[in-house]
Amino acid sequence: MTGLSKDVHPVLAFILIWIAILWLTMVEGGQASLVGLAPINPDLYKESHPLSYKCTQLCHEGDNLDRYLLGRQFMVVLVVFTVNISGGPIKDAELWGFPGWLMGIFFSYGLAMILFTCMVGQLNTQVNASLHMLDYINNYFAVFTLYVAMVIEFSGLLHSAYVVQILVTKLAGQSIHSNEPPRNPSQNAFFWARCTFSLAVLGFSFAVTLEALFGGKTTMWKGVPAIAAVIIFFILMSVVGMLEGMQIAFFAVAKLTPDERGDTVWAKKTCALLYSGEGNNLPGFMVGRQLCVVSCMIFIARVTSVDVNKDGSENIFGAGTGFQELFNTGLLGAFITTIVASISWQLVASAFPIAFLNNPATYILLRWCLFLESTGICAGAWVIASIHRQISGFQRDEVYIGTAESRSKMDMTDQSARINVGPGHIVKLPNFAESAPKSLQRLLKKDPSVGAYINSIADMENGAADAENVAAETENIAAKE
Repeated sequence: MTGLSKDVHPVLAFILIWIAILWLTMVEGGQASLVGLAPINPDLYKESHPLSYKCTQLCHEGDNLDRYLLGRQFMVVLVVFTVNISGGPIKDAELWGFPGWLMGIFFSYGLAMILFTCMVGQLNTQVNASLHMLDYINNYFAVFTLYVAMVIEFSGLLHSAYVVQILVTKLAGQSIHSNEPPRNPSQNAFFWARCTFSLAVLGFSFAVTLEALFGGKTTMWKGVPAIAAVIIFFILMSVVGMLEGMQIAFFAVAKLTPDERGDTVWAKKTCALLYSGEGNNLPGFMVGRQLCVVSCMIFIARVTSVDVNKDGSENIFGAGTGFQELFNTGLLGAFITTIVASISWQLVASAFPIAFLNNPATYILLRWCLFLESTGICAGAWVIASIHRQISGFQRDEVYIGTAESRSKMDMTDQSARINVGPGHIVKLPNFAESAPKSLQRLLKKDPSVGAYINSIADMENGAADAENVAAETENIAAKE
């Protein structure tokens, strides 16, 4: 009774949705691990975690971390679209005699898939990977996922994001920091050829998607006018973009004084809400934001997935059967969402964080995300994370590589400068140690290396990631307890 199981055997749809979710766990957990391990000397875990070492050797060479993050962003969107295709119910689907209103909430409008994706595929893995980075990627599944992300980036499919990157940094009057030497003429020609290819694919994807929307040839709910479907499409992409940009803007201004965070009414209201009290609202926003982004992506998948008659009479632009089957997968919608609704907004926010704070939509979305988190609807992710951790036998990274202080004494001080941040770079890891909830503050007090790591990520943009400053900040955080 789903969009895929009506065309193929239900077992295949069942297998596909679980493959997608399990892969999403590695995509999300791999990001936390690979970014988190960037400052750590790889010689510390070369023998104990050979596959983790193999991953970091590739990912942390030159600007490969940025390339990986670009590729994995497309993988996240693609997986969410796959979940929608595999699990999205068809019209008038029935299950276990549930009343129509309950079927509408959980299945027609996607709440079941949203919770399934967030709790099983994303939040629980982020929890485990943030504390067990080495164990999490010490497997061939992680190696394979890393290579897939790198291949996606190398293909040039997403290179239009680099055009946005260049434009944004030019507008900000800044330059893009790189860990690699300037490209030679042949490399430059190859780079711009891929950018041109990516822009052409993006334009074609928009043409196909808009033609399908105006023609009523998508899986959008019946009865919705074509113009309304187009408007909903752009509104949802704007909401996803705002949420992607907000997380960067919030962390970018976290260490600024209140006077430096903007002087408009909306900037003051946003910061007063976000950084008030014990600091629970910032991590609370991140949980609510995850739920909201997945919700929007699933709706976008429904809006943009093409659905035409199999006889070829409704094929978009008279395309052949093979091309039409490609359109029907929703791949073009996933591509548009990755570039236009995700990466581009992140790059803009990295250069103009204050502009996001001055936007009234930021305050409204912040309120909405905090409300979603306050319902506890995703609290089950903690239970799933605990079960996963016990089954996998994960151990804390400190067991293998010691704390930041012990590494410093061994002359293996963490090198946070390896991570590119600031204008023109996709967001890495958030920093909210200084406004952390009580549970995190207790962890900081118990294990100073946690605070050392979190603060070093935020401080590297100001060149203050040396061990002495990190230790001082950690002591200040722990003292607040």
